[in-house]
Amino acid sequence: MAEKMSGNCLCGKVTISVNAAAIEVGACHCSMCRRWAGGPFMVVHADNSLETNGQDFIKTYRSSEWAERAFCSACGTSLFYRLLSTGEHFVSAALFGDEPAFELKSEIFVEHKPGYYGFLSPDSQKKTEAQVIGQE
Repeated sequence: MAEKMSGNCLCGKVTISVNAAAIEVGACHCSMCRRWAGGPFMVVHADNSLETNGQDFIKTYRSSEWAERAFCSACGTSLFYRLLSTGEHFVSAALFGDEPAFELKSEIFVEHKPGYYGFLSPDSQKKTEAQVIGQE
């Protein structure tokens, strides 16, 4: 059985566990993620290992034709977005606290990143919106 890494929302009513091997963090710079998270949405890909507790407090919002976003209804913490076509979950890296093993490996919607922030990860894989959606 794979080792799990657990995290929680701000008020602690929702906990989420994923495979502990999920140490690669991705950043989404699209306008929806930035509006939802207050900056780039930093995520851990949870593959099929997502486990949740506090289901009564998990509310979802279908934000596009291809994804829904989940948040804690008690404190408002952004929890994850889920791709509707595959069921894959991308969980907020912030839920897991100050995890020292996390590494920024990818950035998407890079052409939407505003000029007021940047990362010190020149080796992260970068994709445009067209590349993410499969238009290139």
